[in-house]
Amino acid sequence: MTAIPTAEAMLAAAGLSDDLAAGTLPGLTAALSALGQESGLSADGRARALVQFEDNLARLATIAADRKAHPEIAEVVIDRPVFILGLPRCGTSILQALIGADPQVRTPLQWEVAAPSPPPEVDSFDSDPRADGFDAYVAENFTGAWADVLKAHPIGARIPQECGMILETAFQGINPTMLFRLPDYYSWYRDADTSFGYQVHKMWLQHLAWKNPRKRWVLKVQEHAFHLPELMSVYPDAVLVQPHRDPVTVMASISRLIEVIRCVSFAQIDRAALGQELMHLWHDGQVASMAWRKANPQIQVHDLRFKDIVADPVTAVRSIYAHADMDFTPETERAVQGWWDANPADKHGQHKYELADYGLTREQVESVYADYIHAYGDYL
Repeated sequence: MTAIPTAEAMLAAAGLSDDLAAGTLPGLTAALSALGQESGLSADGRARALVQFEDNLARLATIAADRKAHPEIAEVVIDRPVFILGLPRCGTSILQALIGADPQVRTPLQWEVAAPSPPPEVDSFDSDPRADGFDAYVAENFTGAWADVLKAHPIGARIPQECGMILETAFQGINPTMLFRLPDYYSWYRDADTSFGYQVHKMWLQHLAWKNPRKRWVLKVQEHAFHLPELMSVYPDAVLVQPHRDPVTVMASISRLIEVIRCVSFAQIDRAALGQELMHLWHDGQVASMAWRKANPQIQVHDLRFKDIVADPVTAVRSIYAHADMDFTPETERAVQGWWDANPADKHGQHKYELADYGLTREQVESVYADYIHAYGDYL
C-alpha cells in the first residue's frame, strides 16, 4: 500500500511560503488523514490521490513564485465578478461557456488552470502550446471507462474551468471528496472557514488576468453554495446567478458522473451508497445557501430555470447581463448563439442515467429536497 506522507512533508517539498503553508495545512491534513482511512480505494486510486494533492501544491507554488517575482500582479483589480451558483447538472457549465464566448468576458480556461506559469499573455493566448499539451493529455487519459466523463462534462483546453480546480490548490474545495470519496475530509470542509481558499482564488484570478484582462470575470462551481459568507468576504461586489432544475433529475445525472469519475480509483462502487452520499451532500450545500440568502436579502441573486436556458439561451444570457450590469452587444449575441450551435448536448455521446440505478426514488429525493423545492418551485 502506498505510504501516506505527512502534510508538513508535502508542504516542505512544495516550497510554499510560511503564510501559504499555514493556510493550506488544515485542509491538506484533513485530506491526508481521510485518505489513510479510505478503505475502498485501490492501490492505484490511492497513488492517484497523492499525485493530485502534489499537483495542487505545485500549481499554488507556481502562482506564488510568479507573484513574488512580479508584485504588480497583486494590484490587479477584479471588478464585480459573476459567480454562477446552483446544484450540479443544472446548467452552470452551459451558462459559463455561453457567456465565456463573449470576447469582453474572462473565464479561466482549463489549460491555464492546469499549467498557470508563466502567466498567460493576450498576444499568445490563442496559440499557447500549453493548450495543445492539455488536449493531448485529455486524449491520452480520457479513454476506456473514463471516456464516459466526456459525455457528461466537457473537458478540453479552451473550455472554461470550474473554480473547484482553483480552490483545491488551497485544500479548501470539495474535489478530494468528489474524486476519492473521503467522508472525513468532506465533514471538515463543510464546517471549515474557507476564507483562505477564496483569498487563493483571488490570487489565481489576478495571476490569469495580469497580462490577459477582460472587462468582467464569469465563474462557477457548485461548492460555492457551502461557503457564500467566505466568498463574499473576499469579493464583496460579486454578482450572483443561480439556475435551478428538478433535483430528481439532478441526482440521477450527478450520481452517474461521479460514478464514472471514481471508477478508475475504486475496485468497485456501491451505487446505492453513492446515491445516498450525493443526495445528502448537495442538499447540505443548498441548506447553507438558502440560509445565507435568507439572512442577506439585500444581495439580489438572479434565479432562472434550466428549462429556459436550453429553450432560449440567448434570452437567458441577456437576463444575466442585465442583472450584472454588463453590455449585451450584437457581438455578444453572435458569440452566444455561435457557441450554442456548435455544442449540442450529445456532442461526445449521450449521457445515460436512471435514478433507480443508485437506489433512489423520486419520493426519497423530493423528501430530502422539500425545503429547496418549496423555496424555488417556480424555477423548477
